[in-house]
Amino acid sequence: MQLRKTRPVPGGRTGFDRRTLKRLLTSWQLYLCLLPAVIYLFLFNYMPMYGLVIAFKNYKPGLGIGGSEWVGLKHFQQFVTSVQFPVLMRNTFLLSVYSLIFGFPMPVLLALMLNEVRNLPFKKVVQNATYIPYFISTVVMVAMIINFTSVDIGVINTFIQWFGGTPVDFMGKSEYFRTLYVVSGIWQSMGWNSIIYFAALSGVDPQLYEAAQIDGASRLQRIWHVSLPGIAPTMIMLFILNCGSLLNVGYEKVYLMQNSLNMDVSEVISTYVYKVGLLGAKFSYTSAIGLFNTLINFALLLAVNFISRRVSDVGLF
Repeated sequence: MQLRKTRPVPGGRTGFDRRTLKRLLTSWQLYLCLLPAVIYLFLFNYMPMYGLVIAFKNYKPGLGIGGSEWVGLKHFQQFVTSVQFPVLMRNTFLLSVYSLIFGFPMPVLLALMLNEVRNLPFKKVVQNATYIPYFISTVVMVAMIINFTSVDIGVINTFIQWFGGTPVDFMGKSEYFRTLYVVSGIWQSMGWNSIIYFAALSGVDPQLYEAAQIDGASRLQRIWHVSLPGIAPTMIMLFILNCGSLLNVGYEKVYLMQNSLNMDVSEVISTYVYKVGLLGAKFSYTSAIGLFNTLINFALLLAVNFISRRVSDVGLF
């Protein structure tokens, strides 16, 4: 689309400038409503970026950011060559990948299945039941996991004993940590994440379903050839965004689920940064780790977006 050329006016201003100024003056109330959001973004998203410079300094609170010694890439090199680096990267990457592989399709499947339900009361009950877990706090969620998997009073071990099995200490064995983390995450967020797919399905033309049904397509064929293509762009966009935050495993849930018995698989970048940066007061070192993590995520975002553009012509930019 080409912009229409405007005739120059006296004073060096164009008609476009006049129209823009007029639109600003006539809609100043809307821009005034937008101002708090702009101020919030500037104060809490852009101004803190100046603090990233401490990743390249030996920051000392007494000297301030400007007075601290400049050390360049020392902290980045220290992290990459440390003993913890391969363990942290492996644990963080595996938790994220497992959550993406098993968690990403579930909201799609839930939305597709409920979209085929014609009993509206039943549909609303299922939707509400799947939305509610999202509003459970992380602390309560971890407490539920600990209670459900308890050797003495846990529901899971009670069922195991009913069938003649031996109780299992799920929280005390490393091999169960990732499974508990991923499964509980899917249960908690599946319903909430399906909302956007419900919205995408509502935009699919009903005539496509009618035409497919007239042509003799079964319900599964209508889902495969009509519903899935209709929400495919939304799925691709969300998948790209999820890949862009692949190494951003929130520390709250992992930290609360940690204990001395599963530390070899539960120590991730975010929990390491919390322990070393806040508890150990190594601000420059952990700022370098956070910046390194962000750069890796940004590179993954660009790579996945590039592949998506080449394969499906759908991408963020």
